[in-house]
Amino acid sequence: MKLILLTAILASFALIAVAIVIALYRHKKRSSEEVRLIGELCRVNTSLTPDGTVMVQGELWPARSIDGTFIAPPDLACIVGTQDHLLLVKVHG
Repeated sequence: MKLILLTAILASFALIAVAIVIALYRHKKRSSEEVRLIGELCRVNTSLTPDGTVMVQGELWPARSIDGTFIAPPDLACIVGTQDHLLLVKVHG
């Protein structure tokens, strides 16, 4: 009887651990976070040719130059929109 109870407890912990890992794996940035980024300045991390990455509020995001222009690091860019989880940016200034 004790063995069955112990097995059930261990199986429950394993199931909870798997559920947590799946939840963390599937976690995505909320679209409301993206909208709040519009108008923010970001630092170009990898060249936007037109795609690359930018650093905004301490997070690295995939980004695209809205008009296809080349933007080199460490230039500043302004976030003008989003497309799924891609930030659309233009040269600041």
